[in-house]
Amino acid sequence: MRSAALGLLAGAFVAGVVGGRWLFVVFGLVLGYSALAMFRHRHDESGAPVPPDALADRLRLHGAYFDQAEGREVVYRVARTPLGLALMFVAGVVSGLLGIGSGALKVPAMDLAMRLPIKVSTATSNFMIGVTAAASAGIYLHRGYIDPGLSMPVMLGVLAGSLVGTRILVKAETKWLRIIFSAVIVLLGIEMLYKGLTGNL
Repeated sequence: MRSAALGLLAGAFVAGVVGGRWLFVVFGLVLGYSALAMFRHRHDESGAPVPPDALADRLRLHGAYFDQAEGREVVYRVARTPLGLALMFVAGVVSGLLGIGSGALKVPAMDLAMRLPIKVSTATSNFMIGVTAAASAGIYLHRGYIDPGLSMPVMLGVLAGSLVGTRILVKAETKWLRIIFSAVIVLLGIEMLYKGLTGNL
């Protein structure tokens, strides 16, 4: 979470200096790759063997949760923690640069690189969004990029949607979560490519 927050701060500073058109193109391509990778792993089972990770062992990052859809407790182990931290930093930079939710990168990073269950990845990403967004909100507000009057009704809509999504998440099957998430980030990637290629930012 700290890595993503630092990355988002860096991205927020750079956003005021660097032209973002090519960033939209790159990000759209990255999202397309992430969607393809998640779709290919849609049948992966929770609890599958993962490579050992001394740092995850030292930090006690492994855990367990009760999956209502499967009716059992799912025990998971975290892998490739350094890679995960690096990807969180990149996700924060991209979020700060393009002004979009970095969950589109955080969830694939945790799901594919760190081998976390998709439900743990999405729930953790949701929790991290509040922290990482707060890290750059002050910078954007100071620069006049945020309209508080516009933010309030949007925030209420997002809150209502997140409550519905949370109820669906706990009961959904892992395979369908990966398929739905892949479809969503494909659409987001297409939008990013369109904006970057047409200059309609």
